Amino acid sequence: MRIISGKFKSKRIQAPKKLPVRPTTDMAKEALFNILNNLYYFNDLVVLDLFSGTGNISYEFASRGTTNITAVDANFGCIKFINETSKILEADIHTIKSDVYKYLEKSNAKFDVIFVDPPYDFELEKFEKIVNQVFENKLLNNNGLLIVEHSKHTELETHSKLSYQKKYGGNMFSFFENSEEIEVVD
Repeated sequence: MRIISGKFKSKRIQAPKKLPVRPTTDMAKEALFNILNNLYYFNDLVVLDLFSGTGNISYEFASRGTTNITAVDANFGCIKFINETSKILEADIHTIKSDVYKYLEKSNAKFDVIFVDPPYDFELEKFEKIVNQVFENKLLNNNGLLIVEHSKHTELETHSKLSYQKKYGGNMFSFFENSEEIEVVD
């Protein structure tokens, strides 16, 4: 995997083969960050990377100037690799070894972008549980975005918070945001 843009541009990162991961492809990652580049100033973002695996997405945010990044993964090897790589890159990525559902249940932090990349063989109910927990626990800031990476065969179109989807090869990104109407009081 390589970092697409920013201060670590073109840096290649080789993850140990023993890690149970499937990093986001460079093509899909580049397309995703082109979308985000039109929505946000990376320096201002507070980012949560769930099922962070190798840290691929976290490094890309760090390379583009984001300094408030939290990476959560249940695998000790993944957390160790992210910590080691962050130290080499001098990237400020806070890691948490935790089950994602437990983290979401207990967290009271607010984020501008929450990126979720669970295993592609997740059941639909597990994807929906993550989306529901994010919104029920109000983990997104105003104008925040929840992005779920999944297989093109996983159908998340019926969720009420879904804004749009983008497909890149076998990858799909589903974008969720608060759709609550603001009540104007006279």
